[in-house]
Amino acid sequence: MRALRILLVIVVILGGIFVIVDRVAVSFAEGEVADRLKSTENLATTPDVSINGFPFLTQVAGGTLDEVQIGIEGYEAATGDGAKSIRIADLRADMTGVGFSSDFSSATAAAATGSATVAYDELLKAATSDSTQVAPGVTAAVVGLSDGGNGKIKVTVEATVLGTKLPEPVSVLSSVTVVDGDTVRVRADGLPKFGGVALAEKQVRAITDFEQKINGLPGGIKLDKVEAAESGVHITVKGSDVRLAG
Repeated sequence: MRALRILLVIVVILGGIFVIVDRVAVSFAEGEVADRLKSTENLATTPDVSINGFPFLTQVAGGTLDEVQIGIEGYEAATGDGAKSIRIADLRADMTGVGFSSDFSSATAAAATGSATVAYDELLKAATSDSTQVAPGVTAAVVGLSDGGNGKIKVTVEATVLGTKLPEPVSVLSSVTVVDGDTVRVRADGLPKFGGVALAEKQVRAITDFEQKINGLPGGIKLDKVEAAESGVHITVKGSDVRLAG
């Protein structure tokens, strides 16, 4: 019995040591992944990286990590328009089935899901902000975007009719959708009138409707769904064979 108790104590001690070593190893690995992402994605700040699943060391031995979660604040995404970019306030991604090379220089996730938020003032840059003639004697420009409720965007337009600015801006509720996995499209549900002047649909939509391309997300992640929220548009992202590094 005494020998059994000693054996149990040794097992507990060794188990405790293994847990400590495992947690130290995962903490080190999280830091390495974060630093590599910061470098490869040219980030201004170090991202948050969490490697889930226990034990970590057996996952490493098997060559695949169960789950890696990444959080990036203030990501500057490409827009496909030269030097222009759009700021994503909060990009979160949950990577599963993350395999890595034998020298740990590269890693690829089998699948990824996540979310991102684009503030309305960032999305507003894609709208017609300069006064544009939409009909003889009528000019208009989008001056604001906000939450319209029920997943809609409220698009606010200022107009000038025959040289006189309308006393109140015109607003229209718009639907927001994802097109081709890399573009946010805003399209008015109805056609507003400017000072009681009814314009052709094409002329009105030249002001109220617009698109914003968002590409170059980390690892080739694509846009999936989008919905208007209180502080901006909430975007769901997804991807497969997503490269974390290398």
